[in-house]
Amino acid sequence: MLQLSGQPLSLHEIARIADGVPSGSVRVQISPAAIAQMDASRAVVRRVAEGCLPVYGINTGFGKLCEVRISNGELARLQLNLVRSHACGLSVPLSEPETRVIVALRANTLARGLSGVRPLVAQTLTLMLNRGVHPVIPSKGSVGASGDLAPLAHLALCVIGEGEAIYRGERMPGRTALERAGIEPVRLEAKEGLALLNGTQALTAVGALALWRATRLAGLADVAGAMTLAALLGTPVAFDQRIHAARPHPGQGIVAARLRALLEGSDVAPDRRTAPARVQDAYSLRCMPQVHGAVRGALRFATGSVEIETGSATDNPLVFAESGAVLSGGNFHGAPLALAFDTAAIALTTLAGVAERRIDRLVNPDLNQGLPAFLAAHPGLSSGFMIAHVAAVSLLNECKVLAHPASVDNVPTSGGQEDHVSMGMTAALKLRTIVENGEYIAAIELLAATEALRYREAFEPGPELRRVRDVVRTIAPPLGEDRPLSIDIENLARAIRQGKFDEWAIPESLPAPVGACQ
Repeated sequence: MLQLSGQPLSLHEIARIADGVPSGSVRVQISPAAIAQMDASRAVVRRVAEGCLPVYGINTGFGKLCEVRISNGELARLQLNLVRSHACGLSVPLSEPETRVIVALRANTLARGLSGVRPLVAQTLTLMLNRGVHPVIPSKGSVGASGDLAPLAHLALCVIGEGEAIYRGERMPGRTALERAGIEPVRLEAKEGLALLNGTQALTAVGALALWRATRLAGLADVAGAMTLAALLGTPVAFDQRIHAARPHPGQGIVAARLRALLEGSDVAPDRRTAPARVQDAYSLRCMPQVHGAVRGALRFATGSVEIETGSATDNPLVFAESGAVLSGGNFHGAPLALAFDTAAIALTTLAGVAERRIDRLVNPDLNQGLPAFLAAHPGLSSGFMIAHVAAVSLLNECKVLAHPASVDNVPTSGGQEDHVSMGMTAALKLRTIVENGEYIAAIELLAATEALRYREAFEPGPELRRVRDVVRTIAPPLGEDRPLSIDIENLARAIRQGKFDEWAIPESLPAPVGACQ
């Protein structure tokens, strides 16, 4: 049981929440201390609602209409109209893992006790999460300020028994899903509609799960790169610890150490090889610590931003029970996340780019150190991995287009009141696609490197690479005669997402949730 009190959540905890209850993962509840804090801030909202002074979000209109005073008798209707009017999300729904994380993050930020809602609202969200009621939340329509208004409005619709939800695999009206799960719809009171939909939880959820997959992908890139180096009979000299101590970027040193460990015991080692060693390998091989390490640094920055956000109060206004103050601010602005996701997208595109260069060196007869052209059993008669490389180039091209930052754009909304927005959801969705493409490219490199090792009869990779090779071979047999490689690539990419390579891709201190983020 995960107690929510508004605390920061790690990517690992987020991935566990995404897995869902059926796989034996975490259940959530609001902590007693958080309930007390929420009661205290709710008392402030009640006093404001009963008073005469206009306070944004409690007894006024919203956005450009913030100067319009709403009478006490219409405060509940104000919140209901807000939820209904803001439910303008479009396109395909977010996945169930993403939706679960949105629900959990929204409950957690309400549990901070700075939103002025009744504990019932947050507790209803945890019931929905624990009993498998997943609101249907369209993926498009958010500009990331004032938060994810449209996506979170669809979440709020389900909370009040409207909209749609997925329950036990079936899409149905939200009220029906709540009834089947034994959950009472919430009747919104003052400020509660605004507190449900004013924040960054949708873009945070999508981006966080993409970052979890990206962390796995960064680790797997070291493994695939080591296999490629071995298959090309490269030299590990460039990974010598002394080189990286002379330029002590943390990620660079970590990757160099991993490559040394992965290559340990391989015939690629200078004292075990029979063929003359090359003095230097191409940059895509020699500079893996520098490139992969820089990617890790970018992902650490993005992860830190996400983990701060998960424990933050991001709606407006915020209610401070100790002083009784209700303060309007801008914590809903998604700039910290948009910049983080754009940075991660650029980094992962770089990772995909260097992997594609290694794939080319495996299949290109002018570069592959005597391996068969395109790793084909009968070059000319067979095409081997020729078009698998083409597919990697196509995926990389899409990554390059999507790596253009969303956060540099701005279109004012809400009659000029919201005159600078983050485009954080666009950044998160782009990152998700780049990660997926990167998983395919990693699968292609693993397949090609494994195939290339078949043709090194006198060469034996070390124990770690042999184990990786054996996992690949349980998913895709040797190529031999040509066959549709899309099946092998899809199967291997699916295995990556399901954690089949997490022993090498994720640190031992962070065991991967089963099936997270698929």
